[in-house]
Amino acid sequence: MRKIFFSGAVLAASLLLGACGGPESPAPASSSQAGHNAADVAFAQQMIPHHHQALEMAKMVPSRSSDPKVVDLAGRIDRAQDPEIRQMQGWLKAWGVAATSHAMPGGHEMSGDHAMTGMMSDADMKSLDAAKGPAFDRSWLDMMVKHHQGAVEMAKTELAQGSDAGAKALAKKIIEAQQAEIAEMQGLLKG
Repeated sequence: MRKIFFSGAVLAASLLLGACGGPESPAPASSSQAGHNAADVAFAQQMIPHHHQALEMAKMVPSRSSDPKVVDLAGRIDRAQDPEIRQMQGWLKAWGVAATSHAMPGGHEMSGDHAMTGMMSDADMKSLDAAKGPAFDRSWLDMMVKHHQGAVEMAKTELAQGSDAGAKALAKKIIEAQQAEIAEMQGLLKG
């Protein structure tokens, strides 16, 4: 009887100690909580103002362009990039990171010694704002090609250095969409 009682006490103590042990292993974090790195943060922080400038440029088109193809393209850019901005802002919020780094939304130049890849300067934007008709169309297409090339480079950096699956998927989508738009704009410039 004593052996059964002692064995039962040992078993109960083992179960009790097991239940009172250290904290459980943490559950795998979702991609919005973990799995991101500094490259993912930089991608979102830089692509947001980059997209804001593209939207600013796209909004100039309806009142200045003489080409319905340019008007259509600008509308597609606006419809694609606005939701991407909101998506990236959501990531930054989930990651507990500020939405901006050195560039503020709507800003055209980074503070410091270098401009963000593909961003138009304030002078470029003023020049574009003053143009109308075919001159506007040519300037807008030239600038938007450069702007898109910058976004493609930023997205390629994210693919190479980022770790968040969502950010990398968006980078791939940006590369595919903007390379197609670059080809379209180059065709409009030739034709």
